[in-house]
Amino acid sequence: MIFRLVWENIRFRPMRTLLSVLLIGVPVMLILTLVGVSRGFMEDSKQRTRGVGADIIFRPPNSSFTSGATSPIPQGAVATLAQVPHVALATGVAQALAGKLFNAINGIDYPAFKRMSGGFTFIEGDEAHAFRQPGDLVVDTSYAAEQKLHAGSTLPLLNRTWNITGVVETGKLGHVFASLSDLQKYNGTEGKISQIYLKLDNPANTDTVLEDLKRRYPEYSIFSAQQWIDLTSVDQIPAVGVFVNVIIGIGVFTGLFVVSLSMYMAVLQRTREIGILKSLGATKAFVMTLILWEAGFMGVGGTIAGIALSFGSRAALQKFVPASLPQAIVPSWWPIVLGIALGSAILGAVYPGMIAVRQDPIEALSYE
Repeated sequence: MIFRLVWENIRFRPMRTLLSVLLIGVPVMLILTLVGVSRGFMEDSKQRTRGVGADIIFRPPNSSFTSGATSPIPQGAVATLAQVPHVALATGVAQALAGKLFNAINGIDYPAFKRMSGGFTFIEGDEAHAFRQPGDLVVDTSYAAEQKLHAGSTLPLLNRTWNITGVVETGKLGHVFASLSDLQKYNGTEGKISQIYLKLDNPANTDTVLEDLKRRYPEYSIFSAQQWIDLTSVDQIPAVGVFVNVIIGIGVFTGLFVVSLSMYMAVLQRTREIGILKSLGATKAFVMTLILWEAGFMGVGGTIAGIALSFGSRAALQKFVPASLPQAIVPSWWPIVLGIALGSAILGAVYPGMIAVRQDPIEALSYE
């Protein structure tokens, strides 16, 4: 009987129900979108790290995953590290921030990079014409889609107009690539690089070489590729966790406010109905249960709406900023947002429910 009454109340007030569901769904979407963007960015970074094909990453002193792009390592270190036992290949990369979110121009020695990673798969242009002239730039497909670029296009970055000579498949190192010597010269960092990638004769020797390098160069930050991938997780960046908690707090507050207001108006609209129920013998517990079940249905509906909206936000980000803000769908968070939506909806319905159970049946029946 309770479910029938709840369903009839929802069915006969479709606009109020729809607005309540959507207003709960919006903070659910915000939570899922934020979590999805953080996960998507980290997964994209992991994929691009794996795509290099290196076993060890040699970085400047006191650097971390969140440190900016600089070029403080002498370029001569590449040849020196190539002579370390079990190191089969070494290549240096220079980086310069591209001025938009997390994107950077990666200066590479393409022949050495190709030997280590297998090279690029060109969608537009070809490697024979890439990096031939100063100002040549190669971009991956996601960055090309974001900036609407093709081979032959021009792109203003770093106070310079670059010529796009190729579009390549995404998944290796970064999104934007220039010749190492060209980027160093233009950026005023000749003879300096940002990091060095090392490929070993056998990945099983990674720990041995890592210990050797840390002993030789204690001032530098040296990681195995797997260690670096492990660092690129949401849990390793405290600011992301704080931001997610803030959004969750906003979602809970919004749910409380929306459901409380909605159920308060519903109680006022149904004053006579509640009076009839109580005059027929409905207990306070029955009336409160009725109110809470209706709020619970709104919470479930809001969760479903929020999940659907998160797919829409991902489609929008993929269309407009696929390189800068890749969003993943994270099903493991669906039960979490369901709990948040249900909890906030039920808590928001408690006060209106208390008003409903305290109503006097005689006064309620005479209510106009």
